[in-house]
Order: sequence, then C-alpha cells, then structure tokens
Amino acid sequence: MLAQHRLSLAGPFSNGATRPTRTLLLGSILGALALAGCQTASNVHDFDDVDRAMGSEANISSLSAVVNQNPSDASGYNVRGTALGRAGRYDQALADFNRAIEINPGFYQAYSNRALVQRKLNQNGQALSDYNRSIEINPSYNEAYVGRGNLYRSQGQIDLALADFSKAIELEPTDPKAYNNRALIYQGQGRHDDAIADFTASMTYVPNAPAPHLGRGLSYLATGDYKAALDDFNAVVRRDKDNYQGWTNQGLALEKLGERDAAFAAFNRAHTLNPGYAPARDGMRRTAPGTSS
Repeated sequence: MLAQHRLSLAGPFSNGATRPTRTLLLGSILGALALAGCQTASNVHDFDDVDRAMGSEANISSLSAVVNQNPSDASGYNVRGTALGRAGRYDQALADFNRAIEINPGFYQAYSNRALVQRKLNQNGQALSDYNRSIEINPSYNEAYVGRGNLYRSQGQIDLALADFSKAIELEPTDPKAYNNRALIYQGQGRHDDAIADFTASMTYVPNAPAPHLGRGLSYLATGDYKAALDDFNAVVRRDKDNYQGWTNQGLALEKLGERDAAFAAFNRAHTLNPGYAPARDGMRRTAPGTSS
C-alpha cells in the first residue's frame, strides 16, 4: 500500500557512535568506516528500503499525477515525499509530509519519514519530536525506533540508541537495519562477539548488502580472526568493485596475514578509487615493495 512506503535516506553506518580506543592502525580503519560516522554515509553502502529508481524524475512525475488526481489522499503525499527525499529535494519532501499529516494527523509513517528529512536538514529537535509522535501513535512501528535510535546514536546517547534498536528487533525480528545498527554499538563498546552475532543476523535478511560484511569484518579484525575478516571484505568487493573501504580493509586483512604484495595491490586499488582516503594511502606506504614488515 502507498502508505507503507518508507523513506530510507540514511544508512546504518551513520550515526556518531563513540569510538573505543584501539591500536592506531585498526583505530584509523574503524573511524574511516564510520563506526561513528556520517548519516550522509558517503561511499559507505547502506540498506536501501526504497528502490534507487524511486527518486527519479520519471517516478516523481508519476507520483505527482497521482497526487493531483487524489489531492485529499494523505498516502499519495507520503509516497511522493519519500521519492523527493530520495532525490535530495528535502524542502519539497517536507512540504509533502506536512500535507500528509495535515490530512491525517494519525499518519505515523509520515511522522517517521518527516523525521528522516529533518535529520538531513540538521533539525534534530524536530526529528526527535516526530519520532516520538510516531511511536506514540503506533508503539509497534519498528521503523520509528530504528530512526530514533540512529538519532540518539548520532548524539552520543548510546544507551538510548541501544534500547531503541533492541526494541525494533523485538517488534520486527527480520529487520536487517536494526541488527546492523545495534552491532555498530556493540562494536563501539568492544563487544565484538555480540557485534559479530548481530552483523550475521543482519546478513540473514540481506545477504548481498555490503554494510554488515564491512562491519563484521572489522570485528573479526579486532578479535584477530584475519581469515574470517578477509572473507567478509572479499565479499564486499565482489559485490561492489568500487567500494574503496572494502579494498582498504581487504588490504589490512591481507597485511595481517603476511600477504604484503596482495595487500599493496588492494590498498592501491582503494587509493585509485579515492586518492584522499588516508588509510589506503598509509597501507600502501607500509606494504610498498622494498619496505620491511
């Protein structure tokens, strides 16, 4: 149904979790992979609840025709707002969600979707209010808990974020985002066994998504299981040959396994994809032919 389309502007690798103290090398990789990172999630592959084509001009035009034909249907505004959000047209998306809520003040999905756009616009106070309102209307709406958990995590309120992700999983045990996001918190707390379990659960429901493989690989690195880490990073670059973080982490795992030539090649590939990425550049320096281990 139209009302059930969800805006997915932000990924699971994106919300300011506190970084633990690590060795300098592993710590730089963890930081670069946005354990704490960026709700913009630039170049970090996240989960897309909405098909990438949803933000296309053709789709928005089609949805506008639906809205024009049914101007009193809140669902139409909600879905078009989602598409506009995917296209980065946030002010227009907000206008559509505002209209949807004006027509139907109990439209809990629209509150949650509006909160995602507000987060994009750094309107975190309004976003929190909308997530709270969505949950007040429907305490069983797991997406609002995931979104609010991401907001809490970005603000360093880790206990509140953890509670929200756990609640989302209780409500919807097949939600890969909730598992992935909770795993990031566990990882930031140094609870790598718990993180690995949650990343693995996330993969059960989205086996081809790079994000949980990136995350689980980091926890395997932290626990010294370099072969398992390499397997995860290999899976990332098989699925996305332009994922510079996957190549960088593959290089790190290979370096730990003593395969310096292969590690250099992986770091070099990452550097080619993103010349400004310091962990790749540093990895090349460490593993360049002629350097000592």
